[in-house]
Amino acid sequence: MNPSLPFVEEMISGWGLYPKIKARVYRPSSPQELEYLLHREGSLVARGLGRSYGDAAIAPTVVDTTALNKFLEFDTSLGSLYVEAGASIDQILRWSVPRGWFLPVVPGTKYVTLGGAFASDIHGKNHHAQGSFSDQVEEVELFTSRGELIRCSRHEKPDLFWATAGGLGLTGIILRIRLRLKPIETAYIWKRILKAPNLPAILRLFDEYQQSTYSVAWIDCLARGKNLGRSVLFLGEHLGLNQLPSHLRTQPLLVHSAPRIRIPYYFPDWTLNTLSIRTFNTLYYWFSGPENRPAVVHYDPFFFPLDKVYHWNRIYGRRGFLQYQCVVPKKDGEAILAEILGRISRSGMGSFLAVLKLFGPSDGRYLNFPMEGYTLALDFPRTSSVFFLLDELDELVDAVGGRVYLTKDARLHPKHIARQYPQWQDFVVLKNEVDPQQKWASLLSQRLQLTSSLHVYRDN
Repeated sequence: MNPSLPFVEEMISGWGLYPKIKARVYRPSSPQELEYLLHREGSLVARGLGRSYGDAAIAPTVVDTTALNKFLEFDTSLGSLYVEAGASIDQILRWSVPRGWFLPVVPGTKYVTLGGAFASDIHGKNHHAQGSFSDQVEEVELFTSRGELIRCSRHEKPDLFWATAGGLGLTGIILRIRLRLKPIETAYIWKRILKAPNLPAILRLFDEYQQSTYSVAWIDCLARGKNLGRSVLFLGEHLGLNQLPSHLRTQPLLVHSAPRIRIPYYFPDWTLNTLSIRTFNTLYYWFSGPENRPAVVHYDPFFFPLDKVYHWNRIYGRRGFLQYQCVVPKKDGEAILAEILGRISRSGMGSFLAVLKLFGPSDGRYLNFPMEGYTLALDFPRTSSVFFLLDELDELVDAVGGRVYLTKDARLHPKHIARQYPQWQDFVVLKNEVDPQQKWASLLSQRLQLTSSLHVYRDN
């Protein structure tokens, strides 16, 4: 035991800056210090780099895992990396890229811990081809509320493995993780841009280019009429050494650099409004780059375009924003996406960060988000009226058997859990078995009635 383990009191939030609460933050650097916290504190939740948008990693007491980030072992014959789960994707890539390895699945930011990536079961631009993050993980070691370290995988305690994948940190703290990396010859991507004038056209392009390793579309959610759903599709493939232009061959495995742009203060709340977003969307559609002209780009701007700006979330002002990400089955895709985009456009509450991707098949266990279909992610400045709009979208998603991504959510009503996640009760039963004292809890788990209540003080 270590009775001197300190804590600090901080105002914390997700990346969307809503909600915010004052929390007691511990930063342990060993399993022994984690065990000490079990005896000292009541309910807790693990927190990495704070990039989940809503309240999944917020509680009155949080465990910052970023000091638990040691590299333990790498098997070059299998590409198998064994590492503490507080290590970030940024750290992994800085180490792996110069050695000719890459993470098979990455989200839209590299400032995510591996534990957070597994607890959210993140997906990337290649779910249709590669699956989600959990599909690349061989095993995890889970620190439980009993102070035990349990190893689980697809073959050893598989129910616990799948409940932890996408389980939002509610089964325990992911302490170590073993995952597969993929070999690469260069740090560069062959990128291609295609434009679609409307929603049917972009869905046809996704089908036409389903064999592409990476695909993602920016979508104009304020366009109307014949332009509803107009989009820009980005395709990508890893570039081989013999395909690399000669001027890049001196450093074919160049690692990414640190961000160079900072947002030093919060923008005024009125900065992002219907006019500014509509103007941005129109300009982006027409000037996003030369169409159907392949270009060689570094992996950093291709996978993580917003990472070049520190604190880009401050653009939304102090009130913050809500990210809404849903997935709808492919068979209902065009009709339901048209209805969703139509309601957003008519409301005037648009998003300039709007992304559409294609999901492949998924097991969909417990609280796992992906299913075969289309996933749409949108950022909305937080206003009182946007909550009503998102309530309407929830009903549309429910009606076709879709889902809202819980790790990005900050306001979903618990009635939607049973409709969207048929195995949620199985998850709660398993959680109660592995965590009978309800040690692991968050504002999200309280709000969605996955755990008992927490006493919190909010800063509105």
